[in-house]
Amino acid sequence: MVRGRGVDQGVAVRLRVHERSVTRWRKAWLEGGTSALLSKGPVSVEKLSARQWARLDAELKRGPLAWGYVEDQCWTLGRVKTLIGRLFHIGYTIEGVGKLLHRHGWSVQMPARRALERDEEAIALWKAEVWPAAKPPRRTWVPTSASKTKLGRD
Repeated sequence: MVRGRGVDQGVAVRLRVHERSVTRWRKAWLEGGTSALLSKGPVSVEKLSARQWARLDAELKRGPLAWGYVEDQCWTLGRVKTLIGRLFHIGYTIEGVGKLLHRHGWSVQMPARRALERDEEAIALWKAEVWPAAKPPRRTWVPTSASKTKLGRD
């Protein structure tokens, strides 16, 4: 098979990747066949071992109250990050915690019902009085000009 720069470039354009990626894939394929193109898994190795994950999973299932979060009964990414740090002395970013939880089958949950403490009258009052004062006024449509010499209409 004859390989030319134009072929790699054409493939790169069609796949919307860099031409070097196509060259690297072609080289891997020629040296190792289709099995060389299979995914090698996530780029980073998970920081938690299987045993640590099992413990974290058990602690998450106990709920936030067991860890002193009294004000509401939900796990946030920040709270899980803190929990991982307390249990294992391992640092994660918020994004890393989200990916870790998603990888292990946890997902973002929305409450099934509204809070009992919800005050509908206070919400209606806030919407009627506070929000209009805080919200910027709606802009009217006026044609504008990007030219420095030509002003837009008023």
